[in-house]
Amino acid sequence: MGSLAHASVQLRRDRLADLPASIARPSYNRSDLKPGIVHIGVGNFHRAHQSWYLHRLMQRGAAHDWAIIGAGVRGYDAAMREKLRRQDYLTTLIELDPSGVSAEVVGPMTDYLPIEASNAPLIRQMSDPAIRIVSLTVTEGGYFLDPNTGAFDVQDDDISHDAQNPSDPKTVFGAIVAALRQRRAAGVAPFTALSCDNLQGNGSILRNCVVGLARLFDADLANWIDQNGAFPNSMVDCIVPATTDQVVSQCRELGIDDLAPVTHENFRQWVIEDDFCAGRPAWEDVGVTMTNNVHVYEAMKLRILNGGHQLLANVGEILNIPTISDCMQDAGVLEFFRKVQVEEIVPHVAAVSGTRPDEYLKLVERRFANSTIYDTTRRVAFDGSSRHPGFLLPSLRDALGTGSSVTGLALAAAFWARMCAGVREDGTEIEANDPLWAELKAAALAAKDDPQAWVGQTNLYGETGLDDRFTQEFSGWLSLIWQKGCREAINIYLR
Repeated sequence: MGSLAHASVQLRRDRLADLPASIARPSYNRSDLKPGIVHIGVGNFHRAHQSWYLHRLMQRGAAHDWAIIGAGVRGYDAAMREKLRRQDYLTTLIELDPSGVSAEVVGPMTDYLPIEASNAPLIRQMSDPAIRIVSLTVTEGGYFLDPNTGAFDVQDDDISHDAQNPSDPKTVFGAIVAALRQRRAAGVAPFTALSCDNLQGNGSILRNCVVGLARLFDADLANWIDQNGAFPNSMVDCIVPATTDQVVSQCRELGIDDLAPVTHENFRQWVIEDDFCAGRPAWEDVGVTMTNNVHVYEAMKLRILNGGHQLLANVGEILNIPTISDCMQDAGVLEFFRKVQVEEIVPHVAAVSGTRPDEYLKLVERRFANSTIYDTTRRVAFDGSSRHPGFLLPSLRDALGTGSSVTGLALAAAFWARMCAGVREDGTEIEANDPLWAELKAAALAAKDDPQAWVGQTNLYGETGLDDRFTQEFSGWLSLIWQKGCREAINIYLR
């Protein structure tokens, strides 16, 4: 391995020909690419998913006028920008599959805008008529949604700032509105705004954020955006772990010195509502599903896969199980996962395009069990304050509404509350892992004596936290977990 590491080739445009023959690379001339997309939030997922699909099109000689310009609105985005800038915005994707490891270099990104507090470079780029799509991966918690109503939170301090200072916005939505404002003034049509985050109805949510912010200071602008813009809903799926030093070393062993390589599973899915106002790449030619019924796809994925992730990760953290695949190897945790899915989640999910929910569950199980994917329970458990309400609460509400079992979902909620107390059963600390960690930890510790302190958090549970059947089940499980531990709770649930 040492000799291989020394022989690795620095990832740059002028060194692509020097890469090992086994490494796939762009066949297109990147100098000929012209920008058509600004993508905000250039994390691992974007580079392994949306960027990969565009790369596939470019490899076929298409979409060369749809190159991506990366962007960010947070200070920490600057570190990623610098890494990618030093390697000409190329990325190594390492596919991890039990049958073997393979790698390819993708190159649809041609620039990454400087990160500035005023967002001036981003606004200027989005105002360019050549930009016809602005896409986003800003996480589920980045949409300024009122936790009780799910509506756009116009009371947020940053949103209030943007409404009062529309030419000097702080938020991504303020920057989008500022760019659309400039386009309208110049007689340029709006771009399509495409959310790629795990939110049900993500396009509709994005429309509400952008139009809602514009309406706070310019009703005519808001109406113009609403009537002429496009905000397609979409569903994205690919397991993409965080990049560690081990991944960087693995990449070097494959022959590439990449500052920010990405590992991913051997599965991708992208379903997009075919509603674009300024054209789009022919994504359907490389496996993307273009449809006018995204909802059924996203409901299946968000509830079974994303909800399933939360079933595993919270109890996995408490028991100090390192990865999701390790959770799937734990007999008790696996049976807990299956029982909740089969009895309380799958029955409330509709079939999609010939795929039954039970078949999709089997696919998810195979993907989660992929031991070559080092996807940590900590990563999956992150931001539970967005993920539990978004991924598990819809199933819980459906089960309560139909009078069916909520025992397993109540146990899952109890595991989350126990995890947020901040200490594992072996005594080790669970470090802060949520934007609301301080509030969650306080509620979790209070719930040890008063379970209502947890389910009574209306920003998380809303009226569901007042449902007697759910709160009684939750209280019983949480008390048992604190007294006898997670293993005993799982054993009793399985019996």
